[in-house]
Amino acid sequence: MEARILRRPEVERLTLLSKASIYRQMQMGTFPMPLKLGQRAVAWRANEIHEWIASRPRATGDVPRSGPPQ
Repeated sequence: MEARILRRPEVERLTLLSKASIYRQMQMGTFPMPLKLGQRAVAWRANEIHEWIASRPRATGDVPRSGPPQ
């Protein structure tokens, strides 16, 4: 199986995160680290990004509403 790599714009598109959010989460250790491709180029393993997406909790609808109940 071919290991695909993703550049940052594609990672942003798949995760719906901004560049700043991706790098912030990397600093916190909650987002996959990229591969260094060159002096200023990085990319992420596609399987790691897809695993990260799959690990995100689903919204349950148990979020408290503001205002009176309907």
